[in-house]
Amino acid sequence: MSATAAPTRVQDRRTPPWGGFSATLLGLELRRMVRNRRTVIFTVVLPPVLFLLFGTDASYRTQSAGAGNVTAYVMISMAVYGAMVASTSGGAMVSIERAVGWSRQLRLTPLHPVAYVAVKIACAMAMGLVAVVATSVVGLLAGAELPTSTLLECGVLAWLCSALFSAFGLFMGYLLPSENVMQVLGPLLAVLSFAGGLFVPLSQMGDVFSTIAQYTPVYGVGVIARYPLGHEGTLWTAVVNVVAWTVVFVAGAVWRFRRDTARV
Repeated sequence: MSATAAPTRVQDRRTPPWGGFSATLLGLELRRMVRNRRTVIFTVVLPPVLFLLFGTDASYRTQSAGAGNVTAYVMISMAVYGAMVASTSGGAMVSIERAVGWSRQLRLTPLHPVAYVAVKIACAMAMGLVAVVATSVVGLLAGAELPTSTLLECGVLAWLCSALFSAFGLFMGYLLPSENVMQVLGPLLAVLSFAGGLFVPLSQMGDVFSTIAQYTPVYGVGVIARYPLGHEGTLWTAVVNVVAWTVVFVAGAVWRFRRDTARV
């Protein structure tokens, strides 16, 4: 009996296709995120509210900004910020899993760390997409004017670039305790947004701060997302910025996942 049981156990431990990444696992993770009220508030409510607070000045509707008006410019910036917050909070939920021991349980399965990180990033990006759509709908109703093609391009770019902050949230979720993760990440994202020129145009920040902004993870996302509207900034620099920071955060998340479960 023992001679036949051992090969079965070895076979069961083989890494499944795609490292364990599957539609079933992705669906389970999405349902878990939707059930979290805090995540829903960050995703659906917060970004449009921020736009209504900062982007509905009557003068913005008549001031041009590239192919649209200033209201559209602010709308895109708030959509990017909303995607950032939603994606980061979605990734940071891993801190709760760590607190209850779920991440260590996963290491008992054939699930590959990279596949686990990919599932988390995909779920967080799904929440980021909801934030972009919700902010865009409210912005259009509130007076944002820009060509439909430009709106779609900006929205898609904002959403794709939110993968960076999905990885960022996942990385920070492994670094910070569950009770403090969003209390730290919320203010940190706001500071990064100011430093990266998302809330304040780089042209108004001065040469020194404009140079510093190019090294922040928010800079590339903001430039790429708004580029179809006004072709502002250096596109290749923004792309390098996003790719580099994404690689750093993904590598950090995989490293922390392995380290966090090394005793299993």
